[in-house]
Amino acid sequence: MKITWLGHSGFRIEIAGAVLLIGPWMTGNPMFPEDRRDEVTEAATHILLTHGHGDHASDTLAVAKEKGIPIACIHELSEWWGATEGVETIGFGKGGTITSGEARVTMVNAVHSSSVDFRGGRPVYAGSEAGFMISGEGHTIYVSGDTDIMADMGWMGEYYAPDIGILCCGGHYTMDMKAAAWAAKKFFDFKAVIPCHYRTFPILAQSADELIAGLPGVNVIEPQVLEPIVI
Repeated sequence: MKITWLGHSGFRIEIAGAVLLIGPWMTGNPMFPEDRRDEVTEAATHILLTHGHGDHASDTLAVAKEKGIPIACIHELSEWWGATEGVETIGFGKGGTITSGEARVTMVNAVHSSSVDFRGGRPVYAGSEAGFMISGEGHTIYVSGDTDIMADMGWMGEYYAPDIGILCCGGHYTMDMKAAAWAAKKFFDFKAVIPCHYRTFPILAQSADELIAGLPGVNVIEPQVLEPIVI
């Protein structure tokens, strides 16, 4: 299994015969070298979208059309884009599961918001925000999406038992490093944690030092853009 950070909250996850692009924001992402875009989209099988905000979704339609791959996201957004954008979508809801190769992807709850910019920047409702549990090769990865701490993490940790956490933790728009560490200790039994939604802009946390300090005994992996993490 390979997990490759695209900067901010974007990831390429190669697992159990699937190549999943999580929120692949590349155009205008200050952390992403745009001349390496083809490396990210090569052999991709699905795009997974946690919500509609531009720092997650703005490249989604272009990549889906270019590669001829489906966008898996919340039902309302899938219906809209499927009807108006000429792309294949897989709409599902929280608790629902889809498959790609031998990988299973279950949508779970998050606490944030979701909209897309439309006609002059006016935000338009894009369905509910979400996270994902991705299972394959003997692992389960919790992709938190943009969220704060929530009580649902309690049953999610117990029921899905993820061993890898990809956690938003930059603060301001989502939980911060201290909150993410607290949630990881209280609700999960992670063997490895990968922080995201940080370092992109000055308003966000610039290092994961506080997350590392709060999770003794857990392998906190500070990702580097386009450097695969092999698990």
